[in-house]
Amino acid sequence: MEYLVLARKFRPQTFEDVAGQEHVVKTLRNSIGQGRVAHAFLFSGPRGVGKTSVARILAKSLNCEKGPTATPCNICSNCREITNGSSLDVREIDGASNRGIDEIRELRENVKFAPVASKYKIYIIDEVHMLTREAFNALLKTLEEPPAHVIFIFATTENHKVPATILSRCQCYDFRRISLSEIAANLGGVAAKEGIKISPSALLWIAEAGDGSMRDAQSIFDQVISYAGMDIKDDDVEESLGLADRKYLFRISEAVLQRNAGACLIIIEEAYLAGIDMKHFYQILLKHFRNLLLIKIAADGSSSFDIAPEQIEKLKNQVQEISRETLQRFVEIMIAEESSFLRSQEPRMKLEAIIVKMAYLEPIIPLGEIISTIENIEQRLNQGLPVTGNSIEPQVSAHNTAQANQATGSNIGSQFSQNKPVKETPPKYNMESSGRADANEESNSSGANNNSDDLQSLCEKFKKFIKKENAILGAKIDTTEIVSYENDCLTLGFPKNYIFLEEMKTTTQKEKLEQIAREFFQKNVAIKITAIDVENGNANGNNGRKQLNGLNEIKREAMNQPLLQKVMDELSDARVVEIKVQTEKK
Repeated sequence: MEYLVLARKFRPQTFEDVAGQEHVVKTLRNSIGQGRVAHAFLFSGPRGVGKTSVARILAKSLNCEKGPTATPCNICSNCREITNGSSLDVREIDGASNRGIDEIRELRENVKFAPVASKYKIYIIDEVHMLTREAFNALLKTLEEPPAHVIFIFATTENHKVPATILSRCQCYDFRRISLSEIAANLGGVAAKEGIKISPSALLWIAEAGDGSMRDAQSIFDQVISYAGMDIKDDDVEESLGLADRKYLFRISEAVLQRNAGACLIIIEEAYLAGIDMKHFYQILLKHFRNLLLIKIAADGSSSFDIAPEQIEKLKNQVQEISRETLQRFVEIMIAEESSFLRSQEPRMKLEAIIVKMAYLEPIIPLGEIISTIENIEQRLNQGLPVTGNSIEPQVSAHNTAQANQATGSNIGSQFSQNKPVKETPPKYNMESSGRADANEESNSSGANNNSDDLQSLCEKFKKFIKKENAILGAKIDTTEIVSYENDCLTLGFPKNYIFLEEMKTTTQKEKLEQIAREFFQKNVAIKITAIDVENGNANGNNGRKQLNGLNEIKREAMNQPLLQKVMDELSDARVVEIKVQTEKK
């Protein structure tokens, strides 16, 4: 008997056999069961995902002697003829070879005749996007109002090339790429039926090589069987598929993350001497770093990504101590260098330069942590305490220090050490520290003394605490004053023309302030935002507020400076975090 390749031998023969296209299968089965079968269908999607197979199954479901039925018998003469491709009533046409207007005219004449032995005459046109514009136009009228016994099924990998006039006359179904696990499960079933011994890891490698196509994966599996026989080892799959380069991926990423440029060069040298194509290696290395970033961002949901399960734990272990910003920067570097790398006449040297650049990249700390650390330094300096390596902790790279200096106008970023600062639990606020004695907690919440000195002291402590918890929010409340604090309600006053006043009134910002206030006061405190009319002097501390309002006017003028506006226009991602007024020259 003539040998059949696995892709043909194990082609789906019923809707239940179709893998990865549940949304299409369910709709077609329901339409057959309800008697609502359309006269034209368009199946679109990548290669090898089951478009033509589903078209044949639909043809069998409609023309089965027991049908129309959602479960064709595959025993009657009609089903067997459709399976063998010999049915006179089901014609499969290659759109690339029959793309002209003459072939479509012949088709229009043939649709008038009744089917020979079946209920429907079905035309399956593969790669329908290859038809000429004239051919599509000639088909329009027949496609819109065909005879009752005719059904058209179109299949294409490029539905955007199909005219809208055709799409509007068809029921369109989008076929998806098949997931790695579904392809591996199908290949495992094929191996069991064929009596082939192969490990789950090897099946995943073959499935990954299929790139979402079941037909491609089955063809690759056929090739591996021809190479290794019925007992397939993992090494056989690696050699057959040329996967030797994959063993270098985790080694080189580990060296990059450890900032060991020398080890990176040694690994690239080994890969080069092993005969690995550097351009192909670059592509899989980019995908590998992308997987590292995905695992770092969504570790708990990593199973939803198309990554082999045995690789997920290795990836998690590698990114455990690496920040998301650092991994994102690695991916950005590789993407930015990709086009120049592919054009390079010396890909090995170019790859070495890129990897060394990544290895020497300083770890990137989030900007919020940098600003928070700088605020801690400023507080210690204001208190007259020494700034030592033990008191201020995160290590900031040259890149981060430049960002911090630009945001704060300070050159303090070089005195950070390795670890993040430890967050301390704040003590419950006691108004006695500001010169007021409370009899009990009840009096603190129901009848707070609104003495100006008490409020000013409370305001300073509260603002320092906010800056420690949220540096950006702390910068925005720098000009605020506490107007009153009574009945567990804290009223914060801002100058009327303050640039962030409307933003601070939003629910989001008030919720952030209330959450921080809850930690500061160790109880629920409502936040109220109000505007202070400095000129009329209707709030406590007029002199201080007038001074703050004057500073705010200076900041507003700074925001409108042409040079700053030009910088903001040139740098789309730039934003002003804080403006500090220089009061004296040193």
